[in-house]
Amino acid sequence: MPEEPSGSRSVRASGGSAGYDHKKMGITARGAWVSVQRHFREMDVDVQSTDFTVVGIGDMAGDVFGNGMLLSRHIRLAAAFDHRHIFIDPDPDAARSFVERERVFALPRSSWADYDATLISAGGGIWSRAEKAIPVSPQAQAVLGITSAQLTPIELINAILRAPVDLLYNGGIGTYVKASTESHADVGDRANEAVRVNGEDLRCKVVGEGGNLGFTQRGRVEAALNGVRLYTDAIDNSAGVDTSDHEVNIKILLSLPVEQGRLTLEQRNALLAGMTDDVGQLVLQDNYYQTQALSVGVHTARKLLEQQQRMIRFLEKEGRLNRALEFLPDDETIAERRAAGLALTGPERAVLLAYSKMWLFDELLASDLPEDTWVANALQRYFPERLHGEFATDIERHPLRREIIATVVLNEMVNRVGPSFPHQMTSSTGSTPAQVVRAYLLTREVFALESTWASIEALDNVVADQTQAELLMELGRRTVRATTWFLRSRRLAEPMAHAIERFSAATRGLMQYLQAAPASASWQVPIKEMQVRFIQQRVPEPLAFEVAAAATSLAALDLAEVAESSQQPLDTVASTYFAIGDALGLARLRAQVSALPSDSYWQALAKAASSDDLASLQRQLTADALQAGGLEPWQKAQAIPLDRARRMLSELADSKNADLAMLSVALRELRNLA
Repeated sequence: MPEEPSGSRSVRASGGSAGYDHKKMGITARGAWVSVQRHFREMDVDVQSTDFTVVGIGDMAGDVFGNGMLLSRHIRLAAAFDHRHIFIDPDPDAARSFVERERVFALPRSSWADYDATLISAGGGIWSRAEKAIPVSPQAQAVLGITSAQLTPIELINAILRAPVDLLYNGGIGTYVKASTESHADVGDRANEAVRVNGEDLRCKVVGEGGNLGFTQRGRVEAALNGVRLYTDAIDNSAGVDTSDHEVNIKILLSLPVEQGRLTLEQRNALLAGMTDDVGQLVLQDNYYQTQALSVGVHTARKLLEQQQRMIRFLEKEGRLNRALEFLPDDETIAERRAAGLALTGPERAVLLAYSKMWLFDELLASDLPEDTWVANALQRYFPERLHGEFATDIERHPLRREIIATVVLNEMVNRVGPSFPHQMTSSTGSTPAQVVRAYLLTREVFALESTWASIEALDNVVADQTQAELLMELGRRTVRATTWFLRSRRLAEPMAHAIERFSAATRGLMQYLQAAPASASWQVPIKEMQVRFIQQRVPEPLAFEVAAAATSLAALDLAEVAESSQQPLDTVASTYFAIGDALGLARLRAQVSALPSDSYWQALAKAASSDDLASLQRQLTADALQAGGLEPWQKAQAIPLDRARRMLSELADSKNADLAMLSVALRELRNLA
């Protein structure tokens, strides 16, 4: 899988060896642990507070394995191996074994032979891989899920890889898992041919890939199709690469004041060292959001399959993707998965994530988006805060300024809305990728999404993962519609700061109006029902309301336009807007539109178009009523067409299975009324 775009590709910083020690930071392992935590959170398990069983590849002297096995005090390491030893601890004490692993990790040069054998549970031990045969105790047999009382070292390692444990953690070197359809020659790692297993043979629940190339991509997909939760090594150990990129870009930045004599090399090195934790947090935050996008994608994978297929075809036609080389399924395989109710696996979606970002990176660099004054604020967000003051001017002069801005904004978008969103928007609206990013950023700011997302993320391991996913998906639906609204609005060409200020005020005003409105209003019913359901799932009441009102709050964009054209206060416009909805029963019609099937790409487009048409018509009817002097004068003037529209909508409301044709007729009647 290719690396994602970086802002540090074309320039390298000088400055000697001073920089970030990845082993001391433990950054690669910490990044991989973010993936591990995410996988377990999907099963509503908190690995920082609940004991869980692990088998691993590596030893405590290793950067990735050693750091990784110290990231939770609840690890019960049942077995591990490296190129020298095999370690078995069938029933480990989580607390005592953690302390011992910590001691061995701190030794200058260690191996499993340095582990205190008196702390190993009954039936365990440490053996050299040079042994001809190793006795397997009943306790070891039980934890490894085998029946053999004696195995060769190769056979025992094979059994460790196939153990029925919670986590298989790879912190070593070599390729240990392939697909059943691949030969060992296909893998290209002769040293591990004897111990290598197939993805379909794995019995672990989760895989963490701190090490590179531990699995073939086909092996990952095979394991995922058999229920194992995993991404790719490029996702799991991306923190190391990201840290190196940050280091290079910070050194490039600080070379500017060094060259001008405003900073000595010693001061630069001290500053670099002092920002170690800050850089680590920036990197791990990106890991968190990246895995969140992949995790939420699990809940929408089947519905998005056709859109993902269209994206794959697009990238192929553009010459940006070789589907076979990246082991993405062909159209025939996708059709088989669709028929079987399956979707793209985590490893496959991870590949799409990378390609989506690479495509966007090139498109944004070719556009004028990085020159936008407001968008360019992303440059500051890339660097640790302690550089924002004294070196703010230097940040603006960074040689890779445009590349960094493009990287930050595309990461902020794709990590939040998923890899297929940009292509979905460009294909459905005819907009450019840069316009999509601009419209998305407007949506994010206007609806203050970052604070809402933070409130949802604060519920990690507090509410069920399914509940968090539902909250994010509800916001995601509004994000799609609001982004589409901006893409089709003349406001997209306005200065970003002006548009944000204008529409943010409208969204705040509408939310206040919604909170104060009587619960008896027909349009309030779905909001209250959803809010109650979220509260029952332990979501705080303010957050439950904010998410439940997300779909309705989209109207703020239309209300702001009507308020400006009619020169009426927002509350007056909102009151008229919802009164018209009540008078015509539009809440029921909107629910019927939402119930339309969206299994195929074209069904989804038709459904979205109907929703947008309904919103546009309610906006126009509101403007008409205000122009007529208010709701009552308008109703009197439109008595005959209004009565006809009511009768048709009432008849439609009685239908239990309204289809697109019926709803299209209803929308036409509303157009006649407008």
